[in-house]
Order: sequence, then C-alpha cells, then structure tokens
Amino acid sequence: MDVLVTGGSGFVGCHLVGRLLERGYRVRATVRSVANRAKVAPLTALQDRFPGRLELFEADLLVDGAFDEAMKGCEVVFHVASPFFMPERIKDGQRDMVEPALVGTRNVIAGIERTPSVRRLVLTSTVGAMFGDYADVRDMEGQVLSEAYFNTSSTVENNPYHYAKTVAEQAAWEAEKGQSRWRMVAVNPGLVLGPSLTPASESGSLFLLEELFKGYFFYGAPDFSFTTADVRDVADAHIAAAEKPDAHGRYIVAAERMTSFHEMARIIRARYPRDLRLPRTRLPHWPVRILGPAFGLTQDYIRGHLGIRFRVDNGRSVRELGISYRPVEETLLDHYAAWRQQRSR
Repeated sequence: MDVLVTGGSGFVGCHLVGRLLERGYRVRATVRSVANRAKVAPLTALQDRFPGRLELFEADLLVDGAFDEAMKGCEVVFHVASPFFMPERIKDGQRDMVEPALVGTRNVIAGIERTPSVRRLVLTSTVGAMFGDYADVRDMEGQVLSEAYFNTSSTVENNPYHYAKTVAEQAAWEAEKGQSRWRMVAVNPGLVLGPSLTPASESGSLFLLEELFKGYFFYGAPDFSFTTADVRDVADAHIAAAEKPDAHGRYIVAAERMTSFHEMARIIRARYPRDLRLPRTRLPHWPVRILGPAFGLTQDYIRGHLGIRFRVDNGRSVRELGISYRPVEETLLDHYAAWRQQRSR
C-alpha cells in the first residue's frame, strides 16, 4: 500500500515513516526543503535501509495543491505536519500557529478531495484540542480528560497552539462530514517525548525538555505537570488508526497519569546522579508567580496550570487501537540518552 506522511522530517513524522517502512508500506513523505540535509538526514538513511520504498517531496503547508503530487495513488494520508512551539517562543499566534495548522489542514484535505485513491485520513491533533488550560478539566465529568470535549477557552492570544490545533481538527471533521469516500481518525497525543531521530527538530516538547536538561531549573522545579506520550507509541497509534477498519473518532494517546518537572528530574537523576543541572527540589508556587512573566509565562497561564493535575482517560486507545503504553521512565531515559548523544556529535 502507498501512504503519505506530511511533515516526515519532524519528531513524530520521522518515527512514523520508519515504522511504516518496517511494516512493509511504500511511503511518500513531504518535507519543507529536501536541501536541508540536517533535517532530512534520518529520512535519507531510511531510503538507504529500505531501497525504493521511500520517496521525498517538498511541500509548503500554506500553498494550495502542494501535496497533490505526493498524494497520487496513496490510500492513506497521515497529516502530521504542524508547528509546535512552547508559549514563550510564539511571537505571532496567527502567523506562527493558526495559519500553518488551519490552512495546512485545509490544503491537505483539498488534495484528498482531488485524489480518488485516498480512503482514510489520520490527523495528528493534540489533547490540547480538548482543553485550553488545565483548569478547564475541572469542569469535565469526574474531572477526567476524555475525547468527549473540545477546547472552547483558547484564543489566538491565549494559548495559540491549542487554539490552532482545535480549529484545524474541527475543520477536518467538518470536511469529513461533507462526503462519503474517505474517513478520518484523529490521534490526540499529550506532550510527545522519547528519542528524537533528528537533531534539527523544532518540536516544542524537545525544547521544553532541553530547558530542563540544560539546567534552567537547577535551582528548583516549578510545579508544572504534563500529559506525556512516547513518540513510538504515538507512531504506533497512527498506524493502528489506519489499519483497523473500526477505528473512528478521536483517540487520546497519553499516559493515564501526568508527570511533573520534579518527577522527570528525579527519574533521570536516578540513572545519571552526577548531572548537577537537574533540579533536586520543587519550587514553591510564589516565586513562579512572581518570576514567571520574566520567562514568557503570563499570569493567566500560571493560574491555569501551576499545581494542577488531572487523570487522563486513555481507554479507547488501549481497547480499540491496542496501544500498550511504555513506562514514563523508559520514555524519559531514552529521551535524555538521545539528547546527550546528539550533543556529543
């Protein structure tokens, strides 16, 4: 079977391409620039490992028709491409987040409409399309995160990444309802962690953990927690969403229990006790509230996230997609080992 992966050189996309090739698929992958050697190096290595089974195409999310050539003859489209930056790195929410996510999704779907071979779209969304701030989950049934909810609190100004992914996913569902040839499944992962195959990835999850590893929080870990997902589990969920005929709707792909900065540091220090950059204590809330804005965190963001934890209902991904989640310890240690290895090159 021929399949297309958009954003093939990204953190998730690269793992997905590799696992598809291992399962015998013929894969087409889009990248922003084939000439960016650092970015496409893992994909060219896969081309050598699987001769004749991986083709690379250049495509711009904002250009209508950019995906048509790569999509020809494909039965499944995995739309992974979409930028992810942490809030402090977003300068213009509309330009940096919303346009690539929403316009890009519409352009991919327009390509699907012009490509009669496509029967399934697997869309990479996020748990952030279900809530804006962590505080929103307190209003959900049982204060448990589930697929039943859509984010209604984020805006371009407040949490633009979550807003962008929400409107992009909603636009895709609307497009699916308007026809009967292809069906869509959404994969909604938490913060994606694990070993990166490319040192050139700009994923916000890699940036966030790099701040922790480099010692930005050596004085103490702020009390922020995260829904986490292993990048390999996320890739497997995409494939299961394509292969299982009964797969439908949205699937949370994340650990049932959140993990805090302090827990992440403790897990890694247990294996690497000599790394003095990792925090050993939790910070009380008051210095985070005072100093957070100096690090790009608004008071609204701090109020909506600091010290808040909730349970995640990942049951659908376990029952219907067959995902067996890796322990968070394995994910974090593999993430850290890959980071150390890339920095030593």
